[in-house]
Amino acid sequence: MKKFCIRILMIAGVTGLLHGLPAQAQDYPSKPVRIVVPFAAGSATDALARLLAGNLSARWSQPFVVENRAGAGGNLGAEAVFRSAPDGSTLLFMPGPFVQKTLYPQLGYEPDALIALSAPAKGYSVLVAHPKVAAQSLPELIAYARANPDKLNYASQGIASVAHLTGEMFKGMTNTKIVHVAYKGNAPAMADLLGGQVELMFLNLGSALPHIRSGKLRALGIGSEKRNPLLPDVPTIGEAVPGFVSMVWFAMFAPPATPPAVASRLSAAVSEALQTPEIANWISTNTFDPVGGTVAETEQLRRQDNERWVRVIRATGIKAE
Repeated sequence: MKKFCIRILMIAGVTGLLHGLPAQAQDYPSKPVRIVVPFAAGSATDALARLLAGNLSARWSQPFVVENRAGAGGNLGAEAVFRSAPDGSTLLFMPGPFVQKTLYPQLGYEPDALIALSAPAKGYSVLVAHPKVAAQSLPELIAYARANPDKLNYASQGIASVAHLTGEMFKGMTNTKIVHVAYKGNAPAMADLLGGQVELMFLNLGSALPHIRSGKLRALGIGSEKRNPLLPDVPTIGEAVPGFVSMVWFAMFAPPATPPAVASRLSAAVSEALQTPEIANWISTNTFDPVGGTVAETEQLRRQDNERWVRVIRATGIKAE
């Protein structure tokens, strides 16, 4: 009888555990949720976060509120989320590559411990040249740069920006020497690029496309795995430089130790939100590709992309300013 009772208790305990996780997820969210965007309002990151917040609010009849917490290259907001209660009530929305640990010698949090929930969208860099650059194709540019070290220059929005990292990766993979010119932000870099003061730049497709179509800039290659239908005649950089990929992706993160059931529920909700007309239209209009995915798939995306950029950072010694 005693053994029978113990067995019943064990079965009851296991059953309780099995039902506990789904119940925890089904109860989520039971209070308002804060989505921290670690940059100023008005950016693409901020805009997409607000669209997702509106969708999740309507889905669960619970407020999802975006809070802009800029500073230290996104680290202030990320650290605040890292230290928040792991109950899904505080989330982080920011773009990758997510390589703060490699760029900053000292951090007050562990970036890799944040749980990557889902990546709503990704976009690719395109290499553009001012029309004064004689090279009409990427192979011509590479050949010229090899024969004329330090004669060409490329602009970026600043040290450790995606444009900077991409430019240094390009130099390393093509065995070329091209001078980096760092600006403080995209606007001054674009002004000098369009004016011919600098010759090359890796831009996100959305920023580059109007100037490519107007003839003010020449597209030499795009950093995606396959050609983009918006620029069908522009080859991928990988066609001339095998293995070259440069992209930016957006993702929702949760604090470490967030219950797997809550993380999965959030991940599924973000992925489903991408199918709504409003968000799908925003992604398409801004020349991004929808992604979505499970927690495991998003973590794989983060890991693979981070490995790419960590190699570049370590090879060049780049440090964030």
